[in-house]
Amino acid sequence: MKRARALWVLLVSLIAGIVLAGGGTAEATATGRVALIGVPGLEWSDVSAERTPNLWRLAGEGGTASMSTRAIPPPEQGITCPVAGWLTVSAGQRAGAQGAGCGLPPLPERTNEGTARVPGWDSLVAFNREQSYGAKIGTLGQAVVDAGGKVAAIGPGAALGAADKNGNIGQYTATTEALGDLTPYQLIVMEADNLARAWIGEGVDETGELIPPTERTRHEAAAAADRRIGTLLGKLPPGTTVLVAGVSDSSTAAHLHVAIAGRPYAKGYLTASSTRQDALVTITDLTATAIDLLGLDAPAGLGGRVWQGGGDSPAATAATVGELADADLASQVLRTVRAPFFLVFVIVQVLFYAVAALAVRRGWGGSRVLAATRVVAVISGGIAVATFLAQLVPWWSLGSPMAGLIATILGFSCAIAGLAFAGPWRKSVIGPLTVVAGITSLGLMLDVMTGSRLQVNAVTGYEPVTGGRFYGFGNIAFAVFATGTIMFLAGVAQPLLARGRKVLAVSVCVGYGALAVFADGWPSWGADFGGVLAFVPGLAMFVMLLSRRRVSAVKLALVGVAAVAIIAAIAFADWLRPVDQRTHLGGFFQQVIDGEAGPVIGRKLSAMIGTLGNLPLTILSVTALAFLFLILARPSRWGVSALTLSYRRAPTLRAGLLGALTCALAGFLVNDSGIAIPAMALTIAVPLTLSAAVQALQLSGLATPTPPVRPSKRAESTAPPAP
Repeated sequence: MKRARALWVLLVSLIAGIVLAGGGTAEATATGRVALIGVPGLEWSDVSAERTPNLWRLAGEGGTASMSTRAIPPPEQGITCPVAGWLTVSAGQRAGAQGAGCGLPPLPERTNEGTARVPGWDSLVAFNREQSYGAKIGTLGQAVVDAGGKVAAIGPGAALGAADKNGNIGQYTATTEALGDLTPYQLIVMEADNLARAWIGEGVDETGELIPPTERTRHEAAAAADRRIGTLLGKLPPGTTVLVAGVSDSSTAAHLHVAIAGRPYAKGYLTASSTRQDALVTITDLTATAIDLLGLDAPAGLGGRVWQGGGDSPAATAATVGELADADLASQVLRTVRAPFFLVFVIVQVLFYAVAALAVRRGWGGSRVLAATRVVAVISGGIAVATFLAQLVPWWSLGSPMAGLIATILGFSCAIAGLAFAGPWRKSVIGPLTVVAGITSLGLMLDVMTGSRLQVNAVTGYEPVTGGRFYGFGNIAFAVFATGTIMFLAGVAQPLLARGRKVLAVSVCVGYGALAVFADGWPSWGADFGGVLAFVPGLAMFVMLLSRRRVSAVKLALVGVAAVAIIAAIAFADWLRPVDQRTHLGGFFQQVIDGEAGPVIGRKLSAMIGTLGNLPLTILSVTALAFLFLILARPSRWGVSALTLSYRRAPTLRAGLLGALTCALAGFLVNDSGIAIPAMALTIAVPLTLSAAVQALQLSGLATPTPPVRPSKRAESTAPPAP
């Protein structure tokens, strides 16, 4: 009897302990309080001390950043509509809604005692479930409810952001004044939609596009939103963390938007592991940050990372706001000049190949034109890396950004060419090539090792507004880096092989090549999944040809398996890190485990095929290949092909060129940028090969015209008379 009673006491004690422990955990995770203020369309250019004093004060006291708000826009638009922005906040993953319109969020349906429900919620859930991102809307609100906390929403958009997984809002009001005491609520979400209403209220033009508001109307709307924010700030309980975000666009162009975090964030720029850039965060980071500040565990499926303190911002608020507004200006200018720049770039390249073809094949202009062709070819080979170095100059703020961009790129490219011809190596067939390729490889490697600053808003880099990538190697940058690396190694190996140091040459190439692959794929640096899959075959082809080993289909297949194994190991290492520190490599590894990798692969394959419709880049690729194989590789008026001559004087050039072409082809097949990979790779490989071929012609003496031999007068006088 006593034994049975003891067992009952023990059982009850265990049950009580489990219940109390569970209750204690729930109570502990609901102690934080966050006020999330969403202002659709709010840009840093809207913030000023006079118009928006409350926002100005928050920006001067807390953390600040530009925020990328990419969600799931309608196919024909690149902007984020208010509904999509708020649903992305709700899910912590890119989300959207059906329809091509960009209207205001729907009014919630009130139920009883202040609760409400989002109309059409089930349709929104179904739509986002079918998208490639699989966003689970209601994640933010449900996390608070599950932890025993209370949620209040002010405004229709806030209701979308704060609703639980069933579309319900615990407390909803249209205004801050109607909400009453805010103490009971752990999460308070407010929408100040004045800018969005000003945009949509202007109506549409004859094409159906929304008419942007006038500057005065926009300023008035920003001031009205600031007053509403001030009302909420005056009612918040002490210890509430304030997060302010421009959650969507309010114009026909996508922008970077305002992100502000109050205490416990100190004054300075914000960052996140999702961007790794000071003063740059994403809208999905906003959700992760709110959940973290509430003391809750991150739910599965969050696409963002918690905001962190980044670099120091200027002491003056005006300087901080000015720098952040300038970042958005850079993104806007980039979007306007990118397409014209590539069009001009392609036209100039095609014309250059036409002139070079006449000089090399027909001997047009003689040796002087050939010498000029070599100089222009070296300058052309440096343009790719110069597009990144141009970010060292604020060309976007010049009076004519397009002219400023072209002048800046040409300036850096000419400087690189100057170094290529500055030393005794200029006399070598492969010397200038080695200098240009070396600067390309080393420059981009150092960039990714130090934060990828040169790729942000570069014309060949990534733009934060679209949010495709924020750090590491973008696809075009990879093409430039990989091609530069392989051609650089070809130049380094040539003098070593000429001295009979074959083992050393191969060892140097394998060692630096392995470092380059590591820099390309390692999550803390390049974080480039598809790049490794293309880089390894290209380097393997180069090393096999360099060491004069036979290339076979079996060896290439084994190389492909090795490339997959290498990137799988890197992704696995990334996956072993905490969830909030993983990159997309570790995320993809998790998707493979969960069986969700199919849509990702399908999306990238579709994007790759779609790039074939990019006519300028396709024309550039075809023209470069035609020039290489129909002009340089075929016999010319000199009696031998220029490419053959360059191979004789610099045998490693053949290995480098074929390795670069292999890498470009593999990159085309495995990256969603498709045709852009070989297009950019060829703009380095072909001009630099042309420079080597021209020098080989000149050194051989074939390109130097032989003057006709004229008989002397004495010979004429002693010559016998003609019969």
